[in-house]
Amino acid sequence: MGKLTKQIIWALVLGVIVGIALTFVPEDTFSGIDYYVLTPVGQIFMNLILMLVVPIVFVSIVLGVAGLGDPSQLGRLGIKALSFFIATSIIALSIGVIVAYIFEPGNVGSFNLGEAEYNLEEPPPIMDTIVNIIPDNPVSAMATGNMLQIIAFAVFIGLGIAVLGEKVDKVKTLFEQVNEILMWLITAIMKTAPYGAFALIASAIGDAGLDAIGSMAMYMFCVILALIIQGAVVYSLAIKVLGKASPIKFYKEFFPAMSVAFSTSSSAATLPLAMRIAQERLGVNKSISSFVQPLGATINMDGTGIMQAVAAVFISQAYGIGLTFTDVVTIILMATLASIGTAAVPAVGLVMLAMVLNQVGLPVEGIALIIGIDRILDMLRTSLNSTGDAVCAYIVSESEKRRDAKLAN
Repeated sequence: MGKLTKQIIWALVLGVIVGIALTFVPEDTFSGIDYYVLTPVGQIFMNLILMLVVPIVFVSIVLGVAGLGDPSQLGRLGIKALSFFIATSIIALSIGVIVAYIFEPGNVGSFNLGEAEYNLEEPPPIMDTIVNIIPDNPVSAMATGNMLQIIAFAVFIGLGIAVLGEKVDKVKTLFEQVNEILMWLITAIMKTAPYGAFALIASAIGDAGLDAIGSMAMYMFCVILALIIQGAVVYSLAIKVLGKASPIKFYKEFFPAMSVAFSTSSSAATLPLAMRIAQERLGVNKSISSFVQPLGATINMDGTGIMQAVAAVFISQAYGIGLTFTDVVTIILMATLASIGTAAVPAVGLVMLAMVLNQVGLPVEGIALIIGIDRILDMLRTSLNSTGDAVCAYIVSESEKRRDAKLAN
């Protein structure tokens, strides 16, 4: 285990202890500490990483697609990645539903439903998302962080470099040099990770409070159990069977990225480090990592899907509204579709959940019941989301290596 990994682990442990201690101080005192110390330190760390997300995603995908050479290879990689993402999303949602029905978190304790209130934010229609994948203004897409549009534009630029070949060697070299600078920057920024992780987790726990955590303990238990099953069983089996590798070694190497995902609650913020680890420590082909992981950060959200499944069943139980088998299937399908095109930023799962609840006739106001502790669960599910992207990139990369070896023979 590397020095930085140990530092991050200790920072997270200390952050949890301090966060719990802060729940016992007066609210004004906590607000002062949070405003003047924890939030600035955490936000500076977040901003340092987010500063690099758009340039790293754009440059990496351009180089990745240009490095593939054959455009048909891009289509093959896309089909493999999408198949994995859809399959694991459906499995994750099914696990969430099953766990929620077994432990019935909505039937444990009493919830003040009369005070539950949540302002619904309308998610974009699916067809609008599909149409808007192609940007009418690439600069605007980069300025607003529209990941799907950035990915689409980068793919076109990469294809242009691949097709033109030697004519644009200088352009390709420029991208490679910019990529070197960005990788150096993310390595330097990661030295501040322990401080950022400490501040973010202490703030999240201190803000939620022990009362909120206690009253929602069974709901939290169900979400965390489902996340563990998805990571420890589903992903481990995928790594072992499809990737033909050791899941323990995979998780040991990828842990620093998981801890950053945990502390930032943002798949996008984790991308630079996750891609670097996948390429340098896990041996994932750079072209495949550069294409699959940014795509996964945008459309693959197994952890978020688990939360939605558990939350939908929890809210139905808390309000005493029964769900039919059709409703359960609808939750699984809608949550899978809802993840496409949503931003890889903190708390986006609540907006997606509102869409799912509307679809099956459950009260959107029920989201207010889980808001208090959602920030903590958001950290855990983001860690799983980022891990799922890396697992997919690893499996696709290994399958391509075996394919190339077979063709060589």
